Amino acid sequence: MPDTVPLGSPLSPASPASFPPPGVRHVVFDVVGTLVEPWPTVPVAYQRAARRQGLECSAEDLRGRFAEAWRRQEAIDANSRTPFATSRAREVERWRGIVHDVFAADAPEGVRETVFLDLWDHFADPGAWRALDAGTRLVEAALDAGCGVALASNFDERLLAIAGRVDPLCRASHVFASSELGWRKPAAEFFRAVERRLGAVAGELLLVGDDPRLDVAAARAVGWRSLGVGG
Repeated sequence: MPDTVPLGSPLSPASPASFPPPGVRHVVFDVVGTLVEPWPTVPVAYQRAARRQGLECSAEDLRGRFAEAWRRQEAIDANSRTPFATSRAREVERWRGIVHDVFAADAPEGVRETVFLDLWDHFADPGAWRALDAGTRLVEAALDAGCGVALASNFDERLLAIAGRVDPLCRASHVFASSELGWRKPAAEFFRAVERRLGAVAGELLLVGDDPRLDVAAARAVGWRSLGVGG
């Protein structure tokens, strides 16, 4: 299998048979969009949280608002004095900012804060996530090949509790959340921190992820191999 499969290329049933490539000791998986997805979807979860506070919003409108709010927070991190540095406090601030932005036109600050707290707890619930088949097959293939399996995500510390209770996340022996590493992808420091904790060098690591910039390109930029999945 080549080091990188173009994003959007479907995994054929035969693909896991040649996965991972020779020389890889650890397969490191992104989480959201790679191994699991929110269920219900993010717009529907936001719609339901708003409805619990008496707000009626279109899920389709919320989808667009969420994407814009997400981009604003990404820009804040990219343009900060130390680009993509993070912490537990910063991740709470990031998600508070996203939720408040999404509902800025619908509710006063106090209501938006209640919605934020509701959604923070919702996405900390293992029942809010469901497995993706393609990613699950790759986890199984990596384990069958005798490789270590790790999770490395821009998800915050909530991932640490979720990972032990959601398949296939529970099959990983190491879980690295950005808020615990102190860096978000695509920062090189994120990947270097994972290398140190795994006791591995870049060429022994393969990053599997769904984002062409944060996962595939960022991993390759620091000398890792990378595999794009999803679409």
